[in-house]
Amino acid sequence: MRSTPSGRWRRRASLAVLGAAALTTVGMPAAAQSDIPPVDAIVSSPNMKQLSNLPFRAPMEGQGTVGTDIAFTDNHAIQGNYLGFSIYDVKNPKKTKLVSQVLCPGSQNDVSVSGNLLFLSTDTRRSDDSCASAAQNDGSKPYWEGMKIFDISDKSAPKYVKSVETKCGSHTHTLLPGKDGKNVYVYVSSYGPSDAISKCKPPHDLISIIKVPTANPGAATVIDTPVLFPNGGFPGVGGDINNPGGVPTSGCHDITTYPAKDLAAGACMGDGVLFNVADPEKPKVINQVTDSKNFAFWHSATFNNEGTKVVFTDELGGGGGATCNPQTGPERGADGIYDITGTGDARKLEFRSYFKIPRQQADTENCVAHNGSLIPVKGKDIMVQSWYQGGTWVWDFTDSAKPQIIGFWERGPLPNGGGGGTWSSYYYNGHIYSSDMVKGFDVLEINDPRTNSAKGVKMNELNVQTQGQYRE
Repeated sequence: MRSTPSGRWRRRASLAVLGAAALTTVGMPAAAQSDIPPVDAIVSSPNMKQLSNLPFRAPMEGQGTVGTDIAFTDNHAIQGNYLGFSIYDVKNPKKTKLVSQVLCPGSQNDVSVSGNLLFLSTDTRRSDDSCASAAQNDGSKPYWEGMKIFDISDKSAPKYVKSVETKCGSHTHTLLPGKDGKNVYVYVSSYGPSDAISKCKPPHDLISIIKVPTANPGAATVIDTPVLFPNGGFPGVGGDINNPGGVPTSGCHDITTYPAKDLAAGACMGDGVLFNVADPEKPKVINQVTDSKNFAFWHSATFNNEGTKVVFTDELGGGGGATCNPQTGPERGADGIYDITGTGDARKLEFRSYFKIPRQQADTENCVAHNGSLIPVKGKDIMVQSWYQGGTWVWDFTDSAKPQIIGFWERGPLPNGGGGGTWSSYYYNGHIYSSDMVKGFDVLEINDPRTNSAKGVKMNELNVQTQGQYRE
């Protein structure tokens, strides 16, 4: 979303309508305007239902509250929030319990976990690096933004360990475990430079790499800021996030690593990027693609389990617009499905198709492709995904050219036409967990023969931007 104090786009929410042109793509009838549910009502396909909802509680409620990303560890879910983060016990998903909350304002507060360490992104200028800091919107005065590290060995009482300042802050971040187990690397994505911001001046065609010794996280430090786009990346057309091809590359929005494959996929504003990360300290760009016809803002990336495909999302309108409608159409604000062809550093991203939800949303509902994860079904490529006020959708892209819908769950419009919806919807140990920007934390269930086998796959830890490999 645009027009923030720092002049950077921020992830937010949006949903609306999709036309009949999508029918051959997703194989499910588009909803008519009359099918839009009443305010706050819940609708779903027969195979999906809600098990529980935990509304925001103080100090994570009230002015400034926005639910953001989720990470999982040891039967716990950690939900980011513009005001800090919350830890939930999800051992019994039907009786999800709040364990603790940490007030630590600083958007977006995206989260990742590695063992007993929690990483928290700060992407707004603050007066200092403490959790008691104040907003500091004047880029010419002293400020701090970057990465915070917490110890969550006692999940009822997290402890702040270390801060690491990074250029242009940390909009999102991605973990990459070191091969020797002694270090974890954090790839920090940030963007939106300005001559008016003292520590975020253009050009900014880079990421920051933080090296964290696992035995001594207090020694974490930035070891490099590699320039990924020495030629500047995609130049854009006028810098308008509301139109295809409009946003120039000035850093990355989000990166997903696949350590078992030594691969990473970057959604870098105007570019989709494939990296070789065999050396975590020296990521190497091996292929770049653009889509000036339909993509406005390359937002996030998800590999399939074999590491032979990538689903990129386009956050048309920055997450604040109603783009799920016939006027926008089925190929904008959608997912782009790419096959990875070739071998080694000759691998390339080859476009196959677009996917977009077919249910029409109200013109007040922000809706666009957002964060999702794989559902671990043997021999299939199935994904659960957030669409802001478009809800949570499960779909199959085993055939890259012909994606198919499996199920959905969504709420009706918010009162007074407000923005919100689900920021992230992820599958973890048999259930779907959704971070709703306004409504809190949702636990969903899908019962379908196409996905039920995934319930037998158990994980101790899940960071969706650091993909593990499901053994088949």
